[in-house]
Amino acid sequence: MRTNMMWRILLIVAIVVIFTYAIIPTKANPEPIRRGLDLKGGTHLVMEVNTNEAVSAEVDQSIEAMKGQVTKVSLPQPVMKRTSATSFVLTPPAGVSTADYEKLGHDWLGSFDAASADTGLTFTMKDTAANELRDQTVIHAIETIRNRIDALGVTEPIIAREGGLRGDRIVIQLPGVDDPARVKEIIKTTALLQFRIVEGSGTDPNSITLPAGVTKEDVDILQGVKTDEFGRASGVEYYAVRKSVPVTGQDLKSARVQKGNLGSPVIGFTMTPDGGRKFGALTGANIKRQLAIVLDNRIQSAPVINSQIEDSGVIEGSFTAQSAADLALILRSGSLPASLTTLEERTVGPSLGRDSIRQGLTASVIGFSLVLIMMFGFYRGAGLNAILALILNVLILLGMMSYFHATLTLPGIAGIVLTLGMAVDSNVLVFERIREELRDGKPVRGAIESGFSRAFGTVIDTHMTTIIAALFLFQFGTGPVKGFAVTLLIGLAASLYTAFFVSRVIFDFVYKPTDRPKTISI
Repeated sequence: MRTNMMWRILLIVAIVVIFTYAIIPTKANPEPIRRGLDLKGGTHLVMEVNTNEAVSAEVDQSIEAMKGQVTKVSLPQPVMKRTSATSFVLTPPAGVSTADYEKLGHDWLGSFDAASADTGLTFTMKDTAANELRDQTVIHAIETIRNRIDALGVTEPIIAREGGLRGDRIVIQLPGVDDPARVKEIIKTTALLQFRIVEGSGTDPNSITLPAGVTKEDVDILQGVKTDEFGRASGVEYYAVRKSVPVTGQDLKSARVQKGNLGSPVIGFTMTPDGGRKFGALTGANIKRQLAIVLDNRIQSAPVINSQIEDSGVIEGSFTAQSAADLALILRSGSLPASLTTLEERTVGPSLGRDSIRQGLTASVIGFSLVLIMMFGFYRGAGLNAILALILNVLILLGMMSYFHATLTLPGIAGIVLTLGMAVDSNVLVFERIREELRDGKPVRGAIESGFSRAFGTVIDTHMTTIIAALFLFQFGTGPVKGFAVTLLIGLAASLYTAFFVSRVIFDFVYKPTDRPKTISI
């Protein structure tokens, strides 16, 4: 029995040391418990992902794919035009049946339904496919935003979906951000990079001459910057570029800032192995032609292809050192699948955070003091047992938050206060059970044994219901709600440990079975 008691005491001491170490600031970790936006200050954004853009882009790519398949099977090339975000119309040449085109669409466009129309066939994306694409667009946007913010060095950002599994809104909280305008610009930049062949250019978008065999339906007219012989911007130039996009920013491996002509900043890029093969095929087949480097539907530069290029290249433009660095960061983190619309923007000052911390600590101290007085008043010496367990409960909670790199928010402080109440409630259930056993005439040791064993089921029931609720808050909540759930979950687990292990060890140490105690201070 003595050896068993020694090991239990050593375990408690070890836990105290481990979790005390976790919350002590050090040079390497000056902020062991990270503070959230409401305590540290920073920027709060709610952005909407324009998912219809991604659906429209998928329809456009399907049109290009259909054109390629029509050419492969030697059918007459039809006129295809997107009529909405989810559909396009295929009009075959006069006198040509739609049956072969419908069969081709069935074979190659499995996510579309085909229906006869007055002028031909209408291909409409299936609802399940469109919803899945919208869902993946939001998920992709969240990951891209996270990569960009991580590259900026923002600590403990909160980036989460709002509105459930089908929601198209993203909540972004950036604690400690000192330049919210720049961060917002980096987040919102779509950075859709494309490499497209130029079919013609000019200063008037309506009078660009296209080569033989190329129609207006085959090209997009995009704006770029006209440069002089020294590479300086000297006006506006319009380019007719092929609608087909064989190489995109998805094929980039890395991007970095380099020095270009006259020391101006440019962005050097390297391709992935697969991207290098596609880039090599594109440049090899179009030597002595212009290659437009398109960023967010604007021509950055349109150099002439002098030889086949497979693995690397340079993006030139009117960049400053800061804008070049930001663009390189955006390209490294990947392009957004759709643009973002800012629905809400708030900047929280650090003074509000200090006030929140002070008020939260004041509330915690007052609550803790009232609990201490009441426990001593109701349970005398046993109340000290509960207070020691309560202190260890808070220590474990803060230490676990430090080890898990969890973020403490103002609702998180509320979760800590609620945890204190749950922990005291557990002790009260045990103590009241011990009192009942004593009133029934049981000896001290028997009352302690029965009190802990019979109260265990009740405490587990109350904790499990709260834990289930906290798990749902953590899964579906965002920002402060998730912070509240985290502190509550950790606190409830610590409460079970302190109420049924630590308190029991204290009772066993004070009222040893070998001493045969006759009275108990409760």
